[in-house]
Amino acid sequence: MPAMERSLQEEEVSYSAEIVNQGVEDSGPYAGSLNFSVRVRRALPDFLSSVNLKYVKLGYHYLIGHHGFYFIAAAPAALCAILFAELGKQITWQCYSLQGSIPDLLYLVLLLGLLLYAYLGFTPPSTYLIDYTCFRPPDEFKTSKEEFMELARKSGRFSDRALNFQQGVLKRSGIGDETYLPRTIFRPGHKITLKDGREEAGLVMFGAVNELLAATKVRPKDIDILIVNCGVLNTTPSLSAMVINHFKLRQDIHSFNIGGMGCAAGVIAIDLARDLLNVHPGRYALVVSTEVITYTWYGGDNLDMLLPNCFFRMGAAAILLSSRRLDRWRAKYVLKQLVRTHKGMDDRSYKSIRLKEDAQGTQGLSVNKDIIEIGGDALKANITTLGPLVLPVSEQIHFFNNFLFGKSNTSKPYIPNYKLAFEHVCVLATSKKVLDEIQKNLNLTEEYMEPSRETLRRFGNTSSSSVWYELAYLEAISKVRKGDRIWQISFGSGFKCNSVVWKALRNIHPPPHSPWIENVRTQT
Repeated sequence: MPAMERSLQEEEVSYSAEIVNQGVEDSGPYAGSLNFSVRVRRALPDFLSSVNLKYVKLGYHYLIGHHGFYFIAAAPAALCAILFAELGKQITWQCYSLQGSIPDLLYLVLLLGLLLYAYLGFTPPSTYLIDYTCFRPPDEFKTSKEEFMELARKSGRFSDRALNFQQGVLKRSGIGDETYLPRTIFRPGHKITLKDGREEAGLVMFGAVNELLAATKVRPKDIDILIVNCGVLNTTPSLSAMVINHFKLRQDIHSFNIGGMGCAAGVIAIDLARDLLNVHPGRYALVVSTEVITYTWYGGDNLDMLLPNCFFRMGAAAILLSSRRLDRWRAKYVLKQLVRTHKGMDDRSYKSIRLKEDAQGTQGLSVNKDIIEIGGDALKANITTLGPLVLPVSEQIHFFNNFLFGKSNTSKPYIPNYKLAFEHVCVLATSKKVLDEIQKNLNLTEEYMEPSRETLRRFGNTSSSSVWYELAYLEAISKVRKGDRIWQISFGSGFKCNSVVWKALRNIHPPPHSPWIENVRTQT
């Protein structure tokens, strides 16, 4: 039996083959001929062909836990309805006239006031997204793929093998010729310093926050909560302290600096902001998401540490959140759901993305060759948990009916249609291969994938801010309408997969501060 179980498990694993050009043989009987090899790797698992009920159960646990108030309040609401019905029988129009009973009127006003007080006091406040901005660096930082390779060669940091590897990755990456990179990383003989990292962080963070304050007309002293996330660069004073010092924020501000959590940290920052706004209602929270390329740049020959060089690019996003009820009328979106999944208990997931030093002591990010499979497992767990929170009741009933009564050896389980839950999807723009695999497994159309592909092409992987560039793309082409639901999916070291769902409160027109505005005008 154990042998049979192993055999069945092996059949469920899917693989992908890749032909790798290893260059020209220098010596031996095949000198002068091209050398190719076939690399076979595990592909993204077909995670929608099987559903783990553990995560479905977790999704319903979230549903009851986060919305338990409404279930608890159902009985009192029914009693209030009965009370009003009985009260309506006894109160006539004479109660509203001068001849009516003053005590009856006072009683009615007091009852309505108590009900309003109870509603405002016990209903958790919503988290509103007032506005956000994505920083577009100056054109002096714009770097084409050809210029990338030219600068890399001139830097003197890489062997021919490392240069050929990066050139091949860039060719298949899905990245275009208008992404942004700091020139410091290519300077021959220059040792990257903490000052270089802080300068890049200041450029992108301050630029994004400046645009946000100008767009929202919010004064720095009005901000009560500040959360800054950056994966690799963690300094003393912190990056959040840099923002406080630059914008002269208030001295009693609640400040947090999130580090070491990778590309998924942007959603984690939103989660933290939501919790803080629930504890401190009626406040403003500023979230700044970025990554500092200067400190992720690797100048050695280790191939798995060269991958981040090819994908990560400069960028930052600043998001203004509010729990003020009156802000609903000027906010763009309201937060509906947020689900975080962490696979760090598994050693392979835990070690999949690491900051380490190679044999020569050169520091860089190492990405495991099985990262697509690891990410697929995390995504499977995340969307299965998210399903009960977002899928229509009809889809959930159909799924459980098929699961309980439609089992057979030949038929696959019914897979819920996640496209019914969202009008737009923003998948972290990691690489073309990852986006292709996610599109195939989630059965998404090209229209759903357009924001992610265009962001990867135009800005590259800007880490935790990537999903905001994607939402900005949707706004720039006037695709977001009132009532639309937007699903942002991010991945990060650890390994983590996080989802956040927003609902548009109005039709969103192209904002003047959009990083896409020139590109959209050029296309039209």
